[in-house]
Amino acid sequence: MSIWKLVRLNFGQSGAHFGELGIGIEETSERVHSDTLFSALITVYAQLFGSKEVTRLLEQFKEQPGHPPFRLSSTFLYQQDADNIIDYLPKPLQFPCGYPSDDLEFFKTYKNLKHLPVEVWRRWYQGDGFTSSGIDSDRYQLIQKTQDKPRSNGMRYEAGIFSYSDGFKKVLYPKIGVDRITRGTNLYHTGFVQFNYEQRRQSGLYFLIQFPQANENLEANLKLVLRFLGDEGLGGERTSGAGQFQEKWFDFSKLTETWQKVLTSPPLTHYALISLFWESPLSENLLEIDGSLKKDSSYELQRRGGWISSPSGRQLMRKSIQMFTEGSVFPSQPIGQLADVTPDEFKQYRNTHKIYRSGVSLSLPIKLPNK
Repeated sequence: MSIWKLVRLNFGQSGAHFGELGIGIEETSERVHSDTLFSALITVYAQLFGSKEVTRLLEQFKEQPGHPPFRLSSTFLYQQDADNIIDYLPKPLQFPCGYPSDDLEFFKTYKNLKHLPVEVWRRWYQGDGFTSSGIDSDRYQLIQKTQDKPRSNGMRYEAGIFSYSDGFKKVLYPKIGVDRITRGTNLYHTGFVQFNYEQRRQSGLYFLIQFPQANENLEANLKLVLRFLGDEGLGGERTSGAGQFQEKWFDFSKLTETWQKVLTSPPLTHYALISLFWESPLSENLLEIDGSLKKDSSYELQRRGGWISSPSGRQLMRKSIQMFTEGSVFPSQPIGQLADVTPDEFKQYRNTHKIYRSGVSLSLPIKLPNK
């Protein structure tokens, strides 16, 4: 039986810069994808426990891709007040059961929902599905939102379905760059994401870890890694103090009843990614006879690249790859594997190592309507 952990990252008053490939430094995402989180953890793991230990850990991922030491989700937003915590999950890229075909009154509002509170996510994709009757139904609430009506006290509003963007704000900070040769100066701006940090209203990021079995030693090591990473910072602009956080682990027994039901759901009709996913070649259970993805798959792709962060100190662009994004849906459970993205130039140096990007996937079972 697999072991689940939920880890919350509280950034306090520290801003964070989570850059994306092809986006200028002025822009920042509000969260970190699973491959970036994995790379940050592995880098710190090597610093704390040495090259032999991190090599041994990575070899376990490579030797048994179907049974890795652990699987990571991407990070997602949570919001907390005095009464409750709202955790958000990515909305799967297919309609839930019960979703009406005559959705012209609210489709735009539905389409703009990229993340759902876990209570709504479970009801739509593991439970009774989308509701259309009554003033407290999903349909009614979406129509009210589309028509910009005053917020009612409906259950969907209380669940935070329209409050995702209230959990953070993005700001631009001016900076001065100094040319090393001419000493000339240049003004530029860097984007930071700021999470709520007031006592009565806080927000941050969380992620899930799935261990195939209890592993107290590995769990203890990852806790130390996260504490070190919290002091060092996650993301970019760390020399400015960005990305520093405090972490808190939650065992399965301490999760809400909704979370426990989500994580222990039996296989349903499909699987929705809560991490990035990469395989080469793709597993046969995801493919049609002609080699194409199965027709009831729904997915988006994102090119992932970036700079190497290596103890060697050498700065090179790693090879980029296309990965399936969070929310992608497959009829069978995707597995994933590590991708070797070591740049060719890096191999010319002595005492170098391989650079990996994690395509090891984490997904949740969902139920979709019969077609």
